[in-house]
Amino acid sequence: MNSVMPERNRGRRMNKTYYLFHASELERSQNTIKVTLLADEIGEKERVRFLPVEQVEDIFVMNSLRLNSAFLDFMGKNGIALHFFDYYENYTGSFFPKIQLLSGKLHVEQALAYHDLRRRMHIARELIMAGSFNMRRNLLYYKRRDVDTEGREDDIQELRKKIMDTKDIQELMGIEGNIRQHYYSTFAGIIPSIDWFHRVKRPATDPVNALISFGNAILYSKIITQVYHTQLLPTVSFLHEPGERRFSLALDISEIFKPVFVDRLVFRMFNKRELNEDDFELVEDAYFLKDKGKKIFLNAWEEMMATTIMHPRLKRKVSYLRLIRLELYKLIKDILQIEPYQGFKMRW
Repeated sequence: MNSVMPERNRGRRMNKTYYLFHASELERSQNTIKVTLLADEIGEKERVRFLPVEQVEDIFVMNSLRLNSAFLDFMGKNGIALHFFDYYENYTGSFFPKIQLLSGKLHVEQALAYHDLRRRMHIARELIMAGSFNMRRNLLYYKRRDVDTEGREDDIQELRKKIMDTKDIQELMGIEGNIRQHYYSTFAGIIPSIDWFHRVKRPATDPVNALISFGNAILYSKIITQVYHTQLLPTVSFLHEPGERRFSLALDISEIFKPVFVDRLVFRMFNKRELNEDDFELVEDAYFLKDKGKKIFLNAWEEMMATTIMHPRLKRKVSYLRLIRLELYKLIKDILQIEPYQGFKMRW
């Protein structure tokens, strides 16, 4: 696999994502991005690649990087986001270009929707309704394949009935937490290679937790990029409280798509032995993906994002990646009070 790895998309054409696994230097070279893989890291002479700037959507940096302010200015003017991860695949931050698609009306309405408890609760409930539907859908999928889900899909359905009656965010988040407990309790049955599973974010106590956390971080970063290509404010959210130094709207949208993209891919990769314990390393009682494991996962991620489905409303094929953008457009319609928001529900 190349150190600069492009995303393949068989659906509606979108610009490419590039992943930098080796220590690199990024520079502007006329109207292209010059990527230099540093010799000390690759054990041979420096390698150079040029990326046409108009074909790049975002860049994921998985190792050390050299750049300067002039390059960031170049990225900003071309609307390209950079997402940074440390050696242990923890998301550390993003360079988010200056918002170019400005809409004062939408920004005002987005803030008003957050401050109006009725409007905020409608959106927040829909996010949890959709996310819990997708979790339950995963359990039903594996139940049909003779996995003993211990009736957790019924427990989740009973909790889902309470969502629309919640009066505030704290109560809603409490129900969501209980749903996730039921959901995660089935993972040991879905992944036969593990005897027991408990969701732990940091530090990851086993390879499954490590892969889930890495996948969630990749999804969060991709949503950030998609938010940039709309007129939404990335820091004004509805389920998660807006806070300092985070794009909380991406956290909201990730609740819908984690079961659809991340969890299903994690199940597949362990069950088909595309990843095994040799692809992880144990450092001070925490598990992390090795570089080889990251590349395997991201290759599979790209293939999945390029998969297309027939959209029931648009009546045309769209890629999985495009589903994220379409979800944001639905949210805009609700914020502008054009059409009530309904979260995406997986039907496959």
